[in-house]
Amino acid sequence: MDGGDGGKAVDPRVHSRHSQHSHEPGSADSRALGRLGYAQELVRRMGGFSSFAVSFSIISVLTGCITAYSDAIGPGGPAALGIGWPLVSVGTMLVALAMAELASAFPTAGALYHWSALLGGPGWGWLTASMNLVGQIAIVAAIDFGCASELAATLGLSSTASFWLLAAILTSHAVVNAASVRIVAWLNDFSATVHILGVVLIVGALLLFGRAQPLPFLFETGFTTRADGSLGLGFLNGLVLSMFTFTGYDASAHLAEETHDPARRTPWGILTSVGVSAVAGYLLLTSITLAIRDLPAIASDKHAALLVMRSALGDGFGRLAMGLALAAMWFCGLSSVTSASRTLYAFSRDKGLPGSRFVSRVNPVARTPIVAIGVATVGPLLLVLGTAPFSDSLFDAMAKMATMGLYVSYAVPILLGAVARHRRQWLTRGPFSLGRFGLPVAWAAVTWGGIVLIVCSLPPNQLPAGMLAFALLVLATIYFTFVRHRFEGPKVKLATLEAERHGDTRE
Repeated sequence: MDGGDGGKAVDPRVHSRHSQHSHEPGSADSRALGRLGYAQELVRRMGGFSSFAVSFSIISVLTGCITAYSDAIGPGGPAALGIGWPLVSVGTMLVALAMAELASAFPTAGALYHWSALLGGPGWGWLTASMNLVGQIAIVAAIDFGCASELAATLGLSSTASFWLLAAILTSHAVVNAASVRIVAWLNDFSATVHILGVVLIVGALLLFGRAQPLPFLFETGFTTRADGSLGLGFLNGLVLSMFTFTGYDASAHLAEETHDPARRTPWGILTSVGVSAVAGYLLLTSITLAIRDLPAIASDKHAALLVMRSALGDGFGRLAMGLALAAMWFCGLSSVTSASRTLYAFSRDKGLPGSRFVSRVNPVARTPIVAIGVATVGPLLLVLGTAPFSDSLFDAMAKMATMGLYVSYAVPILLGAVARHRRQWLTRGPFSLGRFGLPVAWAAVTWGGIVLIVCSLPPNQLPAGMLAFALLVLATIYFTFVRHRFEGPKVKLATLEAERHGDTRE
């Protein structure tokens, strides 16, 4: 990918459009955005809690830990959860710390794309945005189709009804997102409350009335359902639940242009969402695991977590837990559409997509990127209709491949930031800075991203890994064949920003 940080001047039209919105309460934030080369087109309605809530809702421990519990307890046994979740939490926090520092320095919509383009050049920005969009569209598809399928099963409907329910769920997400970012922020705040109360309810009930195992059971390493009996590979397979659950915390950064004081609040939104999810998720997994009475039977069931809760607390509680999981999935899908639409909007305003002028349009009344929201909901619907009716395994592989793609889009800007620091091209930090620890944390985060990709590629996940490699090859071919000489990336380059910020605090 091509690099360089040419000193292209800020487009004067950006400042002209920006001045039209200088009357807003967040005018200081608007001026800061203007220095990055963009007009304040979106409206700032989100505070610090909302920044946390949007990422917390996408991580959604109620969704990941309950619906994918069988993916961990089967191959890895209790240790994949008792030991695996804390291990993955530490690695994820390294990525979150490095990401938070970038978000503080460059608080823009489309975050990951913008960081890569500034720090490594337009080619790296284009690749990052493309991989992130592939991941986000597929994740929305997986979340909402999972919600639709579980809802159909709960209501006793046929599998065909899942597709109609999916269309209805995606439509609801599109309508809410298009109507107002204030409504989205309020719903995300409510979602965070639902998640926390749901975890407290389930954990409290299971520990008080359903506990069947002593605490050491949580660290049992001698169990696996793998046909080859490999305990080591089984444990690593079990980590995939934790790794797949810990995605989406970049949403706080994608909504930076709709957050007040984003250089300070966005980093803490990222970090607190990961930290609270780590604690809440571990409590949830611990309470479910210690309530297991028959490990072989639970490990072989596709809905293992719900089976544990029904066995421990009765069918009524199992239905309540499923209701909470369904609500969590709906909120998770809503926030995921919000995040994906902002990436589409930011990438399009820099002319990174076909029909960019159309996709980057902002509704003048609601001040939301209405076309990007439409793409972020129609795309997942088409993906499901094109894969799920023919093969569940193909759709599952695509969802896993997309999740791995998200980790690629996380690691690339962090890697580029570390290289830029080493070369002393990026010297000026934002209000949130790790100081002298920033560079080692960045390298550790990149290393963790590589570990995630390796673990997620181990048997039986060779197909998603191969699909990811193929997707990267296709994107690279498209870039070098059609995009390289047309796409310029952000309007302002890193060298220009460093020259303008020479009076700011530096390491």
